[in-house]
Amino acid sequence: MSETKVNRTILQKIAALILSFGPGIFAIGYTIGTGSVTSMIVAGSSFGMQLLWVLLFSCIFSGVLIYTYGKYTLVTGETALFGFKNHFKAGKLLAILIIIGITFGQWNSLTGILGISANMIYEIVALYYPSISSSEYQVVLGIAIVIMITFYGLLMVGKYTFFEKVLVIFVTIMGVSFIASLLFVFPQPTEIIGGLIPSIPDVEGGQMLTAAFVGTTMAAATFLSRPLFVLGKGWTIKDLTKQKNDSITAAILVFIISGSIMAVASGALYHEGKVVTKVLDMVNTLEPIAGRFALTIFVFGTLSAGLSSIFPCLMIAPLLLADYQEGKLDTNSKQFRIVTAIAALVALWVPIAGENPIQAQILTQVFNVFVLPLVIVGIIILANNKKRMGTHKIGAFVNAGLVLALIFSLIISYNGAAAVLNYF
Repeated sequence: MSETKVNRTILQKIAALILSFGPGIFAIGYTIGTGSVTSMIVAGSSFGMQLLWVLLFSCIFSGVLIYTYGKYTLVTGETALFGFKNHFKAGKLLAILIIIGITFGQWNSLTGILGISANMIYEIVALYYPSISSSEYQVVLGIAIVIMITFYGLLMVGKYTFFEKVLVIFVTIMGVSFIASLLFVFPQPTEIIGGLIPSIPDVEGGQMLTAAFVGTTMAAATFLSRPLFVLGKGWTIKDLTKQKNDSITAAILVFIISGSIMAVASGALYHEGKVVTKVLDMVNTLEPIAGRFALTIFVFGTLSAGLSSIFPCLMIAPLLLADYQEGKLDTNSKQFRIVTAIAALVALWVPIAGENPIQAQILTQVFNVFVLPLVIVGIIILANNKKRMGTHKIGAFVNAGLVLALIFSLIISYNGAAAVLNYF
């Protein structure tokens, strides 16, 4: 066999592996956006690898929750909010509170995502056309509007398989870019080991950043949307093993990609005493250390992270409403189109107001942690309902993971509340 054919076969196998990703690709899209990238960069530049333990626990607990929500749906045929509404005494109120809380958090995140993405594209264009610097506000707003119109147009295709393929492309570029960045800057192994020992930075902003970490990595939207994406994939109870493997893969990839971002920021900025406060601070400081090639790689990764999150964030409100009403995924409905249009308009708030998207993004990530305990308690009750789950009721190991996830979420929620009160 010729070398060309061998290379082609390898590339085909890699492409087939990437395209084989299931609904877990949406979990990665929800989890690693510019909010996650921002939190990881700020943490790495400010505290080195000190918060790596938070990321590790968040990813482990996220994997358990993704798995449990998916299993419940494959066994019972019901989605999460539909189950909350029909099987809890105050289920309707609980479901409505969750919808409001998650929509608020995700739409706020979307404003930061769009602001950072538009600013980054502007900075890249300004490198080649410095004359536009006199019209920064107008150009950034114009870029944001073009991004929203483009993504809303893609949503109108209305097919799950199409959304999945688009996300696969963005997530692949993002993952390869951030992991490749480690080749240029890498923290000391002792710093990585030290980062696995639990501790919270005893400085101003340390609590908020810790809560933001969990808010972006253990996103309640990821778990509640899981049942709808599992059904959209066409999986049934026969696919329980696929569902489990998909959950594990998603959690591992989130840890590797997010950890790579933190490590790059730590290796490039922490020991230089440089802290990120603006969109391109990371890129500008990375260039002299690792070169223009590394800068280009990191820019592509950050843009892909932002763009991969726009799809899921736009979709979350209509998905949750559909879940509550019928427990079915219908991306062609009038309701889906109207609510995603409202989300697209809300997303333009940061570019219109001219806010600092870094500051807005970190603050909005904190709000995501407050719904998390409710979401965990809900699935613990549902997944342990022997009448609904039968012989597929979750075991002691998964239950232990869920209880630990609940305790972890309560601790982080307390820290988040304290951080928000101090901020205001």
